[in-house]
Amino acid sequence: MTEAGAMPEETPSPREQVAGLVFSVLLLDPDMTIVEANPASEEMLGRSAHRMIGSPLFDVVKIDDPRVAAHSREDSAPLVARGVIIRAGETDRRVNFSVSPLAAHPGWRVVTLSDAGQDEMGDEASAGSLSAPAVLAHEIKNPLAAIRGAGQLIARKLDAKDRPLADLIATEVSRIASLIDRMQRIGARGAEPNAPLNLHEAVRRAIGTVRGGGLKGVELEEEFDPSLPSVLGNEGALEQVVINLLANARDACADKPGSRITVRTRYVSGLIFNAIRPGRSVRLPIELTVSDNGPGIDPELRGHVFEPFVSSKKSGQGLGLALVRRLVQDMDGRIAHERDEKAGLTHFRIHLPVAKRTIG
Repeated sequence: MTEAGAMPEETPSPREQVAGLVFSVLLLDPDMTIVEANPASEEMLGRSAHRMIGSPLFDVVKIDDPRVAAHSREDSAPLVARGVIIRAGETDRRVNFSVSPLAAHPGWRVVTLSDAGQDEMGDEASAGSLSAPAVLAHEIKNPLAAIRGAGQLIARKLDAKDRPLADLIATEVSRIASLIDRMQRIGARGAEPNAPLNLHEAVRRAIGTVRGGGLKGVELEEEFDPSLPSVLGNEGALEQVVINLLANARDACADKPGSRITVRTRYVSGLIFNAIRPGRSVRLPIELTVSDNGPGIDPELRGHVFEPFVSSKKSGQGLGLALVRRLVQDMDGRIAHERDEKAGLTHFRIHLPVAKRTIG
């Protein structure tokens, strides 16, 4: 309905509607050649529409799963595949991938790709998968209490100049105990409460903890956007997330010439990142990225890095990134892993919500 005297608004054309979508849409001819590509495809696939049009789909997008690739070639069969690993250029991404045949035009298809992230598994699946670590966490608490008590006794006998070392023991034991508590709650439906916090303060405390444990010859750089607003999250959980990511990055490139870790923050302007939860959608414009120039995760494991008991370390238990994913989920955030082979960089990107301003 329009107001009296007002001209009715012109309905956007189908081309304009597709151009406005936030996920990638590709139109393929019967030869699987890209005929049209919307602007979101340029962001998703890392190349201009002009360069994509006229190219075969599988020259632009490499699909990790051969079954999905084979099914995509069947011109009359629709396909919906979630969490598919693709390579666009030199970057691996996890996407939701669909192919829709056009009944009125045999052989023609519409392909859509949307960012699946790597934390979109259901809460129940995540909870069940980490029940074993929760049991292990319970058993760890007893020796932790003994370490704390021994540290307190030692502190009483130390000179004042040596007491900071004993205090460090107590602080780290308390942090580990807090982490254990989180692991025990990981199978529960509830999450720790979130509140407004200064992202950079939490990140710098995490950096200080990792520096205290030694960087093994790795250079650590900060590239922070000082204008960022407060984020909504849990301070202790966020510190633990960053500690885990930094420690993994340090171990990945330790003792190699020119090893470097970069921690970067920015406001994602003009892009929309959503974390879907039952009944609601959360906007996630704050981006925290931990990058390293190590060799990267084994390609066979890249699609499973956030699953429990998956590790590329010889002595790893595969629990760190599973815990990271759950802690980020509990802050209504998302986390994704990317490998840029051309630049030789591994990126872990976290997106978090902005804390709402209170008026009072």
